[in-house]
Amino acid sequence: MTEQTNLPAKVTTQEVVVHLGQRGGLVARGMAAVMNSKDPSLAEDLDALYRQARDVYNHITELGDKSGFGIVWTRGDLDDLKDALDAFKRLADSQYGKAYFPLSLLHSGGRSFPVHKEHAQHYARLAFDWCIANQNQNDPEIWNDLGRLYWLGEVVGTDYEQALCWYQKAAEEGLEQAQYNLGAMYYNGQGVIQDYQQAMLWYLKAAEQGHTRAQYALGTIYYNGQGVVQDYEQAMFWYHMGAEQGNAWAQQALGYMYEKGQGITQDYELASSWYRKAAEQGFARAQFNLAAMYNSGQLVAQDHEKAKFWYMKAAEQGHARAQYALGIMYSKGQGVTQDYQQAAFWYLKAAKQGHVRAQYAVGATFSKGLGVLQDYQQTAFWYGKAAEQGHAEAQFNLGFLYEKGQGVTQDYQQAVSWYNKAAEQKHATAQLNLGFLYNNGLGVTQDDQQAVFWFLKAAEQGDMQAQYTLGIMYDNGQGVTQDYQQAVSWYGKAAEQGHAEAQFNLGFMYSKGLGVTQDDQQAASWYRKAGQQGETRALEQLKALGISNREQIDRAAWEKLNEFTLGWQTPE
Repeated sequence: MTEQTNLPAKVTTQEVVVHLGQRGGLVARGMAAVMNSKDPSLAEDLDALYRQARDVYNHITELGDKSGFGIVWTRGDLDDLKDALDAFKRLADSQYGKAYFPLSLLHSGGRSFPVHKEHAQHYARLAFDWCIANQNQNDPEIWNDLGRLYWLGEVVGTDYEQALCWYQKAAEEGLEQAQYNLGAMYYNGQGVIQDYQQAMLWYLKAAEQGHTRAQYALGTIYYNGQGVVQDYEQAMFWYHMGAEQGNAWAQQALGYMYEKGQGITQDYELASSWYRKAAEQGFARAQFNLAAMYNSGQLVAQDHEKAKFWYMKAAEQGHARAQYALGIMYSKGQGVTQDYQQAAFWYLKAAKQGHVRAQYAVGATFSKGLGVLQDYQQTAFWYGKAAEQGHAEAQFNLGFLYEKGQGVTQDYQQAVSWYNKAAEQKHATAQLNLGFLYNNGLGVTQDDQQAVFWFLKAAEQGDMQAQYTLGIMYDNGQGVTQDYQQAVSWYGKAAEQGHAEAQFNLGFMYSKGLGVTQDDQQAASWYRKAGQQGETRALEQLKALGISNREQIDRAAWEKLNEFTLGWQTPE
């Protein structure tokens, strides 16, 4: 038995603050009728009051309890829970022992429901002592509550084996809540070896009695193929059962299956309908998914304002992906006035929760000074956070900061390390920069062969600077056997993408017949392209080919080339 010295059994508390609004749902009216009984001291009146309050509590918390998956209780839920709290307090004042445990849970609070830790702990102790004293009663609800008390561990410390024992006892008597709890312990491997088939067995017993969480859990087992062959149709069946009864998790899951066309014909309108049902219950994940559908235009009409509305609902609950999405909307001015400060605010919220793309976005925000003061130290910090999670662009940018000494002490070895991580993820510019570091012996032993290796990786991805550089390496026989044909090939690839120096070099190769058949017309063609981009050496080469007046070169090209020579021609 535990001590009961902190508070008396009869507790006077302040009125619980809930949303104002009309009270008096069916369950509330039922409790009011019992509470207004002529002789409420009668045992049968207390039993009836308890049953009404407990059924209300069980139903609401089954659909979304204080620990559950982003659920926020609605105003109606809060009103009914307030009625249940009042009823349990009245019962506790009459030392009606079965009221102690739900009263302790209510005082533990929840999403949008007040917390009173001292009262929660007091009633938990009373509940544990009362359940132990009455464990021999043939009442599975007492056994289930005792199992929960051992599972929660707030009175005697968590003891999964004891929890399993009491859940088993209650479940075998047919109590659906205990059947669900027992299934959850087998599913999670708490107090027993993880066993999806046993979990499924107990979930099924509870689901067949209408327990919506068990229905959702069964759907998830079939969806994931845990202990059974993956079966989207069975998953859809059980999700639908729970969704129709108002279970927000099942509604969200059903919406996702309609969106992705899993086990059913893809249907965006039905997907959004189920997402909305869950979203209106305060389910953050569903709010995010509904917003994403509006934002992407999957529905009849793209609607950034509605997307922003639902993203905001989820973001205010701490949903990191929604916070990041809001940041994007403010950054681009989608559905809102463009506001870089608000973008930075929401990016930072998500970044602090470990959202990798948000961490990268915060780094970029500080780098560019968008909505915040430019701060390379903060840039390096947030790029570092994203880089450590494997974000290739962040790894590249962090390497660049170390190479240039921006926001960090210049450190070529660190630059090599981060470039290498990004390069291994096929980041072309990181491969290019890594090649340059090997080529120049910065942070690594100088190694032209390694330089060529990384230039080739980037060049094969279409990086024109890498293609041009690779052409030079083959042209000079640096890190590779000199090979003019390969040089021409790589110069050509970069030249086709508009690289002026590659165009000039390609013209030179045609002019001299290096790696290609000598061809003055091809040489002139590439010199013109280079010259039109400001490559002033092209004019001299064109003159060497005898193209020195307006008749021998097209008028626009000639005028462009002459413009480029003005800066370097000086009088005698």
